[in-house]
Amino acid sequence: MVLKFRPSFFFLFLVFIFLLQQPDLGSASSPKCISTERQALLTFKLSLNDPSDRLSSWSGPDCCKWHGVGCDRRTSHVIKIDLRNPNQTLRPYDHYGEFEKGGLGGKINPSLTRLKFLSYLDLSFLGHIVSLRYLNLSLSMFSGEVPASLGNLSKLESLDLYAQTFLYDLFAINLRASNLGWLSGLSSSLTYLNMGFVSLSGAGETWLQDITRLSKLKELHLFNCELRSLPLSLPSSANLKLLEVLDLSRNYHYSPIPHWIFDLTSLRKLFLKSVRLQGSISPGFKKLQLIETLVLSSNELSGEIPAVLGDLPQLKYLDLSENSFQGQIHRFLDALSTNKGNSLLSLRLNFDRLEGTLPESLGELRNLEILELTGNSFTGLIPSSVGNMASLKKLDISYNSMNGKIPESLGKLEELLDLNLMANKWEGVLRKSHFLSLRSLKSFSLTTEPNRSLVFRTGVDKHRELPDRPLFPMWLQVQNKLNSVTLRNTGIADKIPHIWFSRIAADVTQLYLENNRFKGTLPQNLVFPNLLAFDLSSNNFEGPFPRWKTNAAELFLYQNNFSGFLPPDIDVLMPRMKKINLFRNSFSGEIPSSLCQLTGMEILNLRNNRFSGSFPNCWNGSSELNEIDASENNISGEIPESLSVLPRLSVLLLNQNALEGSIPDTFQNCSSLTHIHLGGNKLTGKLPSWLSKLSSLSMLSLQSNSFDGQIPDDICSAPSVHILDLSENKISGPIPKCMGNLTAIVQHKSIDEYYEYQEIRDSINLSGNKIDGKIPAEILDLTYLRILNLSRNSIAGSIPGNISKLGHLETLDLSSNKFSSAIPQSLGGISSLKKLDLSYNKLEGSIPKNLKFKDPSIYIGNELLCGKPLTKRCPRKKQNVVLN
Repeated sequence: MVLKFRPSFFFLFLVFIFLLQQPDLGSASSPKCISTERQALLTFKLSLNDPSDRLSSWSGPDCCKWHGVGCDRRTSHVIKIDLRNPNQTLRPYDHYGEFEKGGLGGKINPSLTRLKFLSYLDLSFLGHIVSLRYLNLSLSMFSGEVPASLGNLSKLESLDLYAQTFLYDLFAINLRASNLGWLSGLSSSLTYLNMGFVSLSGAGETWLQDITRLSKLKELHLFNCELRSLPLSLPSSANLKLLEVLDLSRNYHYSPIPHWIFDLTSLRKLFLKSVRLQGSISPGFKKLQLIETLVLSSNELSGEIPAVLGDLPQLKYLDLSENSFQGQIHRFLDALSTNKGNSLLSLRLNFDRLEGTLPESLGELRNLEILELTGNSFTGLIPSSVGNMASLKKLDISYNSMNGKIPESLGKLEELLDLNLMANKWEGVLRKSHFLSLRSLKSFSLTTEPNRSLVFRTGVDKHRELPDRPLFPMWLQVQNKLNSVTLRNTGIADKIPHIWFSRIAADVTQLYLENNRFKGTLPQNLVFPNLLAFDLSSNNFEGPFPRWKTNAAELFLYQNNFSGFLPPDIDVLMPRMKKINLFRNSFSGEIPSSLCQLTGMEILNLRNNRFSGSFPNCWNGSSELNEIDASENNISGEIPESLSVLPRLSVLLLNQNALEGSIPDTFQNCSSLTHIHLGGNKLTGKLPSWLSKLSSLSMLSLQSNSFDGQIPDDICSAPSVHILDLSENKISGPIPKCMGNLTAIVQHKSIDEYYEYQEIRDSINLSGNKIDGKIPAEILDLTYLRILNLSRNSIAGSIPGNISKLGHLETLDLSSNKFSSAIPQSLGGISSLKKLDLSYNKLEGSIPKNLKFKDPSIYIGNELLCGKPLTKRCPRKKQNVVLN
């Protein structure tokens, strides 16, 4: 008899499965069961063999009273089925004992999948259906130990326990087998075994020995089984001569390719991806004459790709990507091209360390459908023989150093669906003949370096004089199957016909046209149902914002000449938008409040436009927004308090606007804030005293406002601040001694990320205020400080003699203060110092000779200073003369 679970049969595991939740079981007083669930149970019953008539109670209207069935007392839904054998004593000497009489057999009808509320299912009789030949429990949510009773299924031919659930972690493991000894019971029958995502870490080093007892095994899948040892040899009793498919991927063995694999001469498919294989490709592969699929990607293999792989007569799919292969591929490709049995369909050599040119022999791979060479160091031209590869559907040579002209023979590849020539150094002229025959093209990507001369031409006549500027190619305009287009740094300086956008609107998923010289307007009121992202940045587009109806998640229009208002219904037009970047355009008017309705939006960049009016004050706590940049506009009014309810807000840049009022106290609740830049506004009031509560704050920039009062001591307790800019305000009083407690600068907890919004780091700028007093000695504890600017204040006293403690200082500006006394010698001991300004103080004495700055302007305004680079010489010291 045959027992089969469909992949959609998601229930708890096979033997002694227990409750996921305690059922509220029905009683005699419960209402009758739901009719559709009753019918599902009856259908299930009809597929079973029941020699002891155990299911005789399965009749009548109320299935909640049936034997082995439990219902929820409140809802009447079936939540439990317990069909375990009531006779738990197995009597092997009794041909037809009580255990066999109480057993159930037959098929498991998929009608059980209609019991949507089922939380308990005990089918432990399965392990004793000795005639079972096919058992598929894959893609379920089973957990716990694989039952050894499966070894009793002595006629089982196919066992699939593939246990990936997809619920939480893509590679999570919930099912385990601590011992594989039970497989010996299947040694004479099993031909297919899939235990992917079943943990075998407890099976020890005998796991392979246990499997080799399966003498009839043809397919073995052990993907991601937490195996940590791959034996380099097999026991003499091993017998896997019939094995045709072997998958040991993602098990991290850290070993060479074991030689016993080359004895599996029946192998057709071998998957060893992400196994951390080391060493070079062994000549032993020549023994695998039947191999069709060979996947060795994501390992640590090195050396040159050997010709032996090109001699395999049946090889159709070869993937050697993401290794450390080096050198050229001429010998390998030459072997392939001269192999009379060559039937290679797919060749993937991505992200290795291959170099050199591509040989003309590449064109001999006439059956090849997929060629991927991305992420290597290939140079030179695409061989013209590529036009002979009539079956080619995908060609990816992106991210190499290919240069020169693109051959016109590419135009012969009429079957080509995906052409990726990105990130190379192409030059020359692209004519209509290059691509016009590519009528099946769905994805096209072409980029080159900005300083390269790559010209698109629309005419056919090769002798005709080139146009003054590159044009939008006609062959691209007539493509009607495109779903992905990337043209970057191609220098095209032309208008894109509106009809082209209309032609591709229905199918396009990605549209990347950035860093060209496109001009003109965009069509309005188009619908792009499948568009996921579009980037038209860094061009010369003009006109209004495109009113495109789309589900795209990314919109980049920055660095163009767009103007006008943003659509007030942008939330309706682009409801799934996550990233909006309109930086450096001429958009004007008020920022629409409908942006608040885009709760999935993560990044909003409106920088350097002409927006006016107040910033929207309609944000809510369900928003995903984490970066706002509306700097360099004409925004007025107060800072909206509703911004402080954004739970993920980390970057807030509203600098260079006309904002008024004070910073709302509610911002102390923004625990995720890392960057605050409010400089260049009209903000007033005292500096916030609650900054210490922002534990993640790295940058605080409030320069060029009208803040007054003293610097609060609380600012010293902000644990993550690396950048503090309070310049150009009306701040008075002394520098707090506690400023030496800015722990992020003292301890220099690494902040290696590139500051996208302000490149300096570990800096303090208090210039242009009314600060007085002296430099507190404690500030010298900021040992990793790189920039210190205290200029244009009223700070007096001497420059600290041990200022060399600031050993990473690069810029020091103490100009226009009231510093007196001599310049300390230790200042010249700061080897990292690149910029220094001590002008307009009351310093005196000679300039230390170890200060190597040659610009005299950094010392002017100190009448009593002397020595180089000033023209004023210092008086010679009088020497004491002793007369005898």
